Amino acid sequence: MLKDYSSLVLRLGLGLTLFWFGITSILEPEAWSSLVPSFIPIQPTIAVIMMAIFQMVVSIFIILGLFTRLTALLMALSLIPIILSLGYNDVAVRDFAIFMAAISLAISGGGKLSIDSKFRD
Repeated sequence: MLKDYSSLVLRLGLGLTLFWFGITSILEPEAWSSLVPSFIPIQPTIAVIMMAIFQMVVSIFIILGLFTRLTALLMALSLIPIILSLGYNDVAVRDFAIFMAAISLAISGGGKLSIDSKFRD
């Protein structure tokens, strides 16, 4: 019975975290622009805002459990260049934890308490 809640807890934790990061990035893009990898061909502040919007959209899908595997995989893939470019620091470790949570969700799916489960039944 509790197993039914594990994906929901993971979805809520990951989704709310990503949504919060999106909001803070939009409100203060300058605070994050120094972390944008140099190989990104656009202005760092614009890259931060674009990533923030992406994070917020993905987070809503993850929270709802809609296209969970796809959105979690897209989130994980988007973190790879960021993690690799940062080296070893607190932000890279944080992003690695988010990456692993997203991979876990991409493997397990949204669970029984998701919109995805309504399409399977």
